[in-house]
Amino acid sequence: MDNSSGVGVLDKAALVLAALEPGPQTLAGLVAGTGLARPTAHRLAVALEHHRLVARDMQGRFILGPRLGELAAAAGEDRLLAAAGPVLARLRDITGESAQLYRRQGDARVCVASADRPTGLRDSIPVGSQLTMSAGSAAQVLLAWEDPERMNKGLVKATFSAAELSAVRRRGWAQSVGEREAGVGSVSAPVRSPSGKVVAAVSVSGPLERLTRQPGRMHAPAVVAAAERLSQSLRRSNEG
Repeated sequence: MDNSSGVGVLDKAALVLAALEPGPQTLAGLVAGTGLARPTAHRLAVALEHHRLVARDMQGRFILGPRLGELAAAAGEDRLLAAAGPVLARLRDITGESAQLYRRQGDARVCVASADRPTGLRDSIPVGSQLTMSAGSAAQVLLAWEDPERMNKGLVKATFSAAELSAVRRRGWAQSVGEREAGVGSVSAPVRSPSGKVVAAVSVSGPLERLTRQPGRMHAPAVVAAAERLSQSLRRSNEG
């Protein structure tokens, strides 16, 4: 066996997962793709299914399971969080406002990193806070590039419209004025994985008396630059 690790069952399980990478396979397809005996291929596929590393499609064919996506997301989040601290601190220092990083989690967005303005009136969002996906510039960014079905579902209760999300996609950033909280404005931009998928939103937020009714005019360039730095860090770690 090529690239043998010396642990036969793991090598065979890796063969099964590799055979599923191009797409769904019947048991016969797995046997052909792995070179394993039919009973062995079936036993391994069912065992991997138990651990959610393999699943079945509507036709009963074997496919890669949801656990692989969860592990990949966790690895991406670790890389993202490792890079986030200095990028958010720099964004805070440039804008003079609190900076945050949000990831979508179900029907909420979670603050996974932040750098607060040290003094004066500020919008402080503790790490771990769950905020709505129906209001705020970060919610707009996290929804704007979703598939149409998920986007339309998110728009049902949203304070923003499909036309506003179209504008977000066109210019590459979002702003909000009193959407999530009266008297507070924010500007957000997307962080993208190496494949181009939006995986997080970088934001600055603060009182409207400083951000004005057009916060994007003041801070969009800095927020977009910070989001791009984080996207680049994900690309570099992927290349490495």
